[in-house]
Amino acid sequence: MKKAAFSISQRLQSFGYAFNGLKILFKEEHNARVHLAATVLVIAASLFFELNAFEWMAVIFAIGLVFMAEIFNSAIENLADFMTTETNSKIKTIKDLAAAGVLLSAITAASIGLLVFVPKLL
Repeated sequence: MKKAAFSISQRLQSFGYAFNGLKILFKEEHNARVHLAATVLVIAASLFFELNAFEWMAVIFAIGLVFMAEIFNSAIENLADFMTTETNSKIKTIKDLAAAGVLLSAITAASIGLLVFVPKLL
């Protein structure tokens, strides 16, 4: 397959696809909306407690980690549902593993949140 020449318009179009993915995520995935609500609260708390640059980096990293995991999980679930509508133990395992990734990212984010915010509350 021949590679296409670099095109700024095609690069810009790829951003459109990515933003469409975010639109789909928040429209179709209930957990993504829960994560968004938590994000708003965390950002408000971060502003209130006047986090330093390192604390902001940790909070932003945690937020990004959870959203990336949720996006990958949603993509995997959509692909699995596309492959078969029948009950399949292998598909269940795949979906459970993807969900476990989201759970682990949320636990990691909560741990970062505790490390950043508990000292400020004490």
